Amino acid sequence: MTQEMQSSILHRARLKALIKRILFILFVFVLIYSGIAMVYASKTFYKVRHNYAFILETLSGERDAITRVGWHFRLPIFTKLELEVPLMNQELHLGNSIEPKRIMSKGNVALWTSAMLTYRIQDLNRWGIENRSPQTLLQTDFDGIVKDVMQSESINELISDRVRIKEQIYRTLKDRPINEGSLTLEQKYGIEVISFVLRDTRYGEKLAEASEEKKRRELIAEAENYAADLEASRTKKLYAAYSESIQQMRQSLGLTSANDPSLFDFLNQQKWATAYEKNQQGQNTVVLNNTSSAVPVTLPAPAPMKSNSMDDDNATNP
Repeated sequence: MTQEMQSSILHRARLKALIKRILFILFVFVLIYSGIAMVYASKTFYKVRHNYAFILETLSGERDAITRVGWHFRLPIFTKLELEVPLMNQELHLGNSIEPKRIMSKGNVALWTSAMLTYRIQDLNRWGIENRSPQTLLQTDFDGIVKDVMQSESINELISDRVRIKEQIYRTLKDRPINEGSLTLEQKYGIEVISFVLRDTRYGEKLAEASEEKKRRELIAEAENYAADLEASRTKKLYAAYSESIQQMRQSLGLTSANDPSLFDFLNQQKWATAYEKNQQGQNTVVLNNTSSAVPVTLPAPAPMKSNSMDDDNATNP
């Protein structure tokens, strides 16, 4: 065997050994990484951050609140991390969505509204231990209370009196029991209600159009009533002036109640005379000044005589 063949065999052996070492290192690395990933995924070691807490459940079903900040160890099979709880201010939206929700007012009128509650967890034992799914339960109670208050108000109050309704809902969420003789929202879940805000309160599109039409009709009716009031006031003033002028004329002429028929005849005559002056076409108006009976007579225009009838008359009467 030549020296070249020996060096070639040695080189191949070294290359195979290097490959085996590399594969072994990769296998060890993957094994270690998988172990770390499994430990991290199972949260055998877990960290409690500032303003956070964990609810730990043991194999026997006991639950405990872990609040101390730092790293903690737990048995991966015999214990389970049930819930991570943020202790800072949290928000809760009506219907669990920031989009407006459709509710019914007192008069069964649809209204679109959105609202948000801000709260802080004060008692972890009540929040995470006495309640199985506190977030879902709180959402249900919150939606029910808000809808109960808003559906007891009329549609006009919900639109125009938002401040009062917002404060009423806030006091209900904070102080009023959920049911008669039961706990309040804060007592039931161990929370503190910080604030409540009505973000949006508006009509639907069809209701908005109907409201505009109603306003337009109200404005038209108001204008017609104003015009009728003006006409009634003008008529009243004219009647007062007319009555005063008649009284002055009676006083100046020294007329008594016995002369009332003659006075009324005179006034009636003047009325027909005025009508004649305003319309002198197509009629002949004769005003009769008669104290016994003053009846205006309107005579028709004389009909033109036909030529044939005139010739016949001339023939019969030579």
